[in-house]
Amino acid sequence: MNIICGLKLPGKNCVFFHLTSLTKQGKCNNLNRFYRGYYQTQVSCTQDRCQRLDLSGNTRKCFLTGSPDSYRNFIGKGLRFLLNVPNTEVYRNAHHSSGRFCFQSSQPLGEKITSLQISSVGQLPHHFSACNIQIIRSFHTSPSFQAAPVPLFWIIVKPAQKLFAIILGRSIRNWWKALPPNKQELFKESARKNKWKILLGVSSLGVLFVVFYFTHLEETPITGRTRLLVFGKGHFRELSQMEYDMWMEEFKSKMLPETDARYQVVERVVGHLSESNKDIPQVSALKWVIHVVDEPGVNAFVLPNGQVFVFTGLLNAVSDIHQLSFILGHEIAHAVLEHAAEKASLVHFLDFLSLIFLAMIWAICPRDSLAVVGQWIQSKLQEFMFDRPYSRTLEAEADKVGLQFAAKACVDVRASSVFWQQMELAETIQGQPKLPEWLSTHPSHENRAEHLDRLIPEILKVF
Repeated sequence: MNIICGLKLPGKNCVFFHLTSLTKQGKCNNLNRFYRGYYQTQVSCTQDRCQRLDLSGNTRKCFLTGSPDSYRNFIGKGLRFLLNVPNTEVYRNAHHSSGRFCFQSSQPLGEKITSLQISSVGQLPHHFSACNIQIIRSFHTSPSFQAAPVPLFWIIVKPAQKLFAIILGRSIRNWWKALPPNKQELFKESARKNKWKILLGVSSLGVLFVVFYFTHLEETPITGRTRLLVFGKGHFRELSQMEYDMWMEEFKSKMLPETDARYQVVERVVGHLSESNKDIPQVSALKWVIHVVDEPGVNAFVLPNGQVFVFTGLLNAVSDIHQLSFILGHEIAHAVLEHAAEKASLVHFLDFLSLIFLAMIWAICPRDSLAVVGQWIQSKLQEFMFDRPYSRTLEAEADKVGLQFAAKACVDVRASSVFWQQMELAETIQGQPKLPEWLSTHPSHENRAEHLDRLIPEILKVF
């Protein structure tokens, strides 16, 4: 059964990606019956407006309605549960044809792609099990650590700075304890007499930090948001080569060859996204290199130097090419917006400021045990008040820009919020506890879907 999914936008003459999924007829009877009764609309496209996915061969055309909520209803409501249909073989071959980016049915390449199917019934089928959705248990579209290491010098100096602050604070505390009571009183009296000089010195230090902050502000590409950027862009991209070598060493035995159908799908999607957004200097300046890793984890990330890593678990988790295109657009946005350098700059600045508080904690606390507790509290306050909220802000910005990249490539952007609804549904089925969003570096699936739903009407008007 061949399935083509597209839509007609109000006021726009633009065709979206056509997803071709070739499956055994016997495994998809429910889905086939659902498609037979669905709405069909005419879709047209101007070739100079966008490239499109096309296919040849015997196909069944099934289009979505033009309502912004139709894609949600199509997958999120009408088709409730994610399935991993056993023994289903899907062969995909991506190629270029007549200047179009298309997926075409062909002879089996010998590479099998297990895809998540969606049931149209309102109850769990007999072959649905927890193992079928295990692969989407902990999906995150960025690595749990930064997309690239901070400068090597800072990696070495950062622990030494904290150690110096601890030693300095502890030394001040021991020096004060060793002073006779009369000298302590003399010192306090001297501090009271020179309080304005002390205040002036502290204020001068604060002014230096403020000057440093405002002299290192710049505008974020595309969004125009003002941000702190301490590290040089070119130097940071060069350092990302270190992480690239690390990943290649770790996954050297798990890299799929270029002849693998799954590799070709990712290569064509990334190529189409970059070609459709080549008018953006930051996109055209990078050479996008594809790496598909045979790992069950549902993950994808892009290094600042344009190295794209996609796990096969993600390919199994997405429902169609629209969702995969949005996720890769999101990760490309991280690289284009230089979020790794921005996050490292913020951490560098906050850590430097925290050294003052760290020295004060070790100087004021009467015992080392209390100082350790105070240091832990200070680090957690920094993490939950600055680091994690900032990470969620960067994720939301990458969602917005990634949505723009996908829309310019004629992707059905409504699939983005549906994907996060599916992730939320999968976690609910597995009974995973829902942690508060403020404990995470990423927005919750529910909030992410709602944020995308608010952005989609604006994106559809522009693109």
